[in-house]
Amino acid sequence: MSAFTSPGTRPAGAPAPLEPAPEPLANRKGLGLRILLVAVVLAVIGAVALYRFRAGAGQPAKVAPVQVRTAVVATGVFEQVLRVSGSTSARNFANIACPMLRGPDVRNLELIWLAEAGAMVKKGDLVAQIDSQQARDHVDDVDSQVQQAQADIKKRLAEQQIEMENLRQSLRSAKAELDKARLDASASEIRTPIDVELLKLSVEEAEAQYKQLQLDVPNTEARLKAEIRILELTRDRHARHRDRHAGDIKRMTIRAPIAGLVVMQSTFRAGEMRQIQVGDQMHPGEPFMKVVDTSSMQVDASVNQVEAEQMRIGQEATVEFDAFPGLRLPGKVYAIGAMAVGGWRQNYYIRNIPVRILIEGRDPRVIPDLSASANVVVSRKENALLVPLAAVVSQGAKTTVQVKTAAGFETRSVELGARNNTHAEVLSGLKAGEQVVVGRS
Repeated sequence: MSAFTSPGTRPAGAPAPLEPAPEPLANRKGLGLRILLVAVVLAVIGAVALYRFRAGAGQPAKVAPVQVRTAVVATGVFEQVLRVSGSTSARNFANIACPMLRGPDVRNLELIWLAEAGAMVKKGDLVAQIDSQQARDHVDDVDSQVQQAQADIKKRLAEQQIEMENLRQSLRSAKAELDKARLDASASEIRTPIDVELLKLSVEEAEAQYKQLQLDVPNTEARLKAEIRILELTRDRHARHRDRHAGDIKRMTIRAPIAGLVVMQSTFRAGEMRQIQVGDQMHPGEPFMKVVDTSSMQVDASVNQVEAEQMRIGQEATVEFDAFPGLRLPGKVYAIGAMAVGGWRQNYYIRNIPVRILIEGRDPRVIPDLSASANVVVSRKENALLVPLAAVVSQGAKTTVQVKTAAGFETRSVELGARNNTHAEVLSGLKAGEQVVVGRS
C-alpha cells in the first residue's frame, strides 16, 4: 500500500466546501432598472448636444477683431547719425616712469610705496617712492671726500704762504747783498786793480742772483696757483658727484605733476604682462603709471574711409558706454585722421580713418580704457515731414504706405528722401497728421 495519498481526495474529517446560495430574483430586477435609467439619460444628453450643434451650424462664426498698429505722420527734426566705436582716453595726462639717474653708482631701485590705482590725487601729491637709502649712504661718502678736498686746499694755501714768504725773504736778502756789493765797489779808488775786479764780479754775481729771484717770484706764484686750482677741481668734481646723487634722491620721491586719476600701466615682467607692485625692482626710464585728467576725456575710435567723408570737425555726438548702459554724455568731433590705417593682425587690408570724439559732459565713472561708442550727427534738418521706416513697403522702385481713412485703409505711393535708423523724410504723398499702418505689408 503506497504511503502517498491521492491529491484529489480530502483528508479524513475535513468539512465539504459550501456552495454559493442562488441570488434572489428581486435583486436581479433592480439591477436591470438601473441600467435602463442610465441609458435613457445618456440618450437625452446626446439629443440635446446634437440639436445645439445643428442650430449653430447655420450661423456665422464670431471672429475676434484684429488690432492694427498705426503711427502719426508728423514734422520734426530729422537727423542722420553715424555710429563709431572705440575706447576712452584722456587728452590731458602725465606719464610716470622710474627716474633716469645721473649717478652710476646706485643700481638697485626698489619700489617701497605706491599710490592705489583709481585714487584721485592733487598736483604735488606723492604717488610713488623708491628706496633711496643706498644713494644717501653714497652721498655721505662723497660729501666726506668733498670736505677732505676742501681741507687739502686750506692746508696747501697755508704751505704756499710760507713758501712765498721764504721766497720774498730770499729776494730781500739778495737785494741787500747787491746793495752791499755796489757800496763796496764804489770805493775802487783806494783798491788795487785785482780787488776792483773782484768787487765788480761780486756786484755782477749779486745782481744776477737778485734778478733770478725776481723772475722766480711770478713763476712761483703761477705754480702755486696751479696747485690750488688742481685741488679746487678735485673738490668740485667730488661736489658735482655728490650733487648728482642728491638730485637722484629727490627724483626717487615721485610726485604728481598734475591733478587727476591714478591709472596703473601693465609692463612685461617675468614672462607676463602685469602691473608694478610694491617691492619690485625698477629699471631707469620704465613707465608704470599715468595720472589722467578726467575732465578731458575723449573717445579714440575709427570709421570706414568711405563713411569718413561724411564727418566734419565740430559735429555733435552722443557718447554711450558699454559698462554703463544708461549713461549718455554729449560730445563733438575733435579730430579726424588724415590717413587711413589698417589692423596689424587681422583685416589688414580694411582701412579705417582714426577719429577722436571729445566728451563734453562729465561723470566720475568715465575713466580711460572703457569701451564706448558715439552717434555722430552728420546731417540735421528742421521741420521735416517724418514717417516711420516700419510703415514703408518697398516693391522694387515703388514705395508705398497704408494710410488710415474713414472708409478703411488705402495703399498710397510716396516719395521719400533721406533715411536714418528709424525714420524717413517724406517728400510727397503724405501730410502731417495722417495715420499710417506700422508693421504690416
